[in-house]
Parts: sequence; structure tokens; C-alpha cells
Amino acid sequence: MEKTLAALAAAAAIAAAAAVSVVAASFALYAVLEPRVGAAGAAAILAGVAALLALILGLVVARKAEGKHHDRGPEAHDVGLIGKVMDLAKEKPMLAAGVAVAAGIFALRNPAVLTAVISAFVAGGNTTPPKR
Repeated sequence: MEKTLAALAAAAAIAAAAAVSVVAASFALYAVLEPRVGAAGAAAILAGVAALLALILGLVVARKAEGKHHDRGPEAHDVGLIGKVMDLAKEKPMLAAGVAVAAGIFALRNPAVLTAVISAFVAGGNTTPPKR
């Protein structure tokens, strides 16, 4: 029990040290960039660097997770539209990320469309089809 708690405390200390290092590196990068490109430019570049690092970390974690799953064959895959979209996203993660960003920008610029899509998902099977 004590070894488990000691290991947990060590992991927490390492995570805290990593977080402090990331914050310190961010401040240092901002301080270097701010005189050259201004406050807004430095903040934008810093956000881009953080997003790039998050993307790289996500790809590394996804690659490691892929190795743990075994393919159950084509009969195990969903043949519906959602299954095809998910398979495409797994095969081409950069394309999926680009589509997600584009959809987010589109949704922010057109809140009426976003509201319509959300209401359609919420309504789901609760509506009756129109009579002909």
C-alpha cells in the first residue's frame, strides 16, 4: 500500500514539474516574441505552438493506442455512414482534424445552422414523418 502511494506521489510530482516547465517555457517564448511581433502576435504564435504540441502529443498517444487494439476483421466494422466516417477519420486523422476545424468555424459564423443541427439531433426519433 505504501509503495503504491509513493508511486502515486512521485507521478503527481512529475506531472506538476512538467506543468511548471510548460508554463515557464510559454512565458519565455512570449518574452522573446513580444518585442518582435507585439503582444497579439506573440500570443497568437504561442497559441499555435501549443496547438502544434497538443496535436503531436495526440498523434503519439493515438499511435500507441492503435497498437493495443486488434482488428476483428471486416465483419466487425459498422457498415453504416457513421462507421464509414469513423474509418476514414482513423485512416486520415489530419483530414478529420481539418474537417472538424472547418465545421467549427462554419458553426461559429452561422449560429442559425448550428441551432438547426442541434435541434435535429435532439428531436431525433421524436418527430413523426409528414403524411403524403
